[in-house]
Amino acid sequence: MVRALERAAHPLASTEPGGNTADLRPLASMIGDAKVVGLGEATHGSHEFFTMKERVFRYLVEKKGFTTFSLEMSWSSGLQIDDYLQTGNGDVREITRQALGNSPWEREEFLSLIEWMRAYNRSHPSRTVHFMGNDVGAPQLSDAFFGRVTGYVQRNHPAALPRLNELYAGLRPIDDVFAYLAKPLTERQQLAAKAQQALELVSSQKGSGTEAFIWAEQNARSIAQTTKFLTMDVTDPNSVATSQRFRDEVMAQNVTWWQQKTGAKVLLSAHNDHVGYTASDATMYPKTQGSFLRDTMANKYLAIGFTFNQGSFLSKDAALGGEWKKFTVGAAGPGRNEYILDQVRYRDFYLDVRHAPAPARAWLDIARPTLSLGTQFPAEPRDVAIAKSFDVLIHLHEVREADKLKP
Repeated sequence: MVRALERAAHPLASTEPGGNTADLRPLASMIGDAKVVGLGEATHGSHEFFTMKERVFRYLVEKKGFTTFSLEMSWSSGLQIDDYLQTGNGDVREITRQALGNSPWEREEFLSLIEWMRAYNRSHPSRTVHFMGNDVGAPQLSDAFFGRVTGYVQRNHPAALPRLNELYAGLRPIDDVFAYLAKPLTERQQLAAKAQQALELVSSQKGSGTEAFIWAEQNARSIAQTTKFLTMDVTDPNSVATSQRFRDEVMAQNVTWWQQKTGAKVLLSAHNDHVGYTASDATMYPKTQGSFLRDTMANKYLAIGFTFNQGSFLSKDAALGGEWKKFTVGAAGPGRNEYILDQVRYRDFYLDVRHAPAPARAWLDIARPTLSLGTQFPAEPRDVAIAKSFDVLIHLHEVREADKLKP
């Protein structure tokens, strides 16, 4: 089995961005003409996963015409970073801290990515790269973000502004998601209904059809999506699972909207359980973003998963609240997917799951315990059939925790 996997494997020269990229040429062929590439992570806070994302994104920008990096963070935070990328206004470190604060991506590795993107834009003003957030989880909807919607209405449809302000009253802003979730469920449901009415009010102005209208409508849609997501009953597992399915659907919708409206090719960064076609925890994540994207984009979407043998990462003691901190796991034991993958002679490698030799493909089709670590640890390996989840797999021998953002 190891020999069969080796026939499909392509060694990685490095996981660090910059330098020679010849080792990524086979990856470019695997991606083909995909318009959206999902690039996962087996933990939410390991240096090598994050640096590899920058390395792959740089390569796709320079060789494959990609222009957007999408992250599972709130739509509003993505716009905040993108404003900096397009204008250069503000301090990059402070903007990174504000936009990615209290997330596993508030790290030096993502600062490096943002700095590279801004440098690229200075050198390529006619073909700039963009950063987008596609998520509704852990949002911060600032007063300024609501202003992107109300400001448009004030300038273009002033007669509708009083009603819009009335609908957003009591909702604007959402600057502490945990305080918002502490509101009674009925109140959150009422606020979500008002946000939906606000979206319908903005959408009723479709006759304008301008670029400004398109973005104002999408921003209003993001507010409605977010408030609906926040109507989950965190004490009811069924409600949480339903909300997570809605979350993955919204992430896919936002990526599709961006790709269709801008024409950009998108590198989508998220956890394996979101970019893949099935999640390691199907009870919590009954249908993934990757599955929704495959439904709408077919073979124009490609999912790349990560596995690793051992190392450290960031997670929390409790999924809601708490601090991101370092945890460590030892080498994978027999019976795990990673145990066999790590016997391939290359320290770090990738392979096209779809076109692996028959014995390797048969092995990749079988579900086995695999580490998929998210917002809470300890967590046990869960059964994952690699070939059913991903088109391409990247395996790393060892990872370490991501670097804390410096003051």
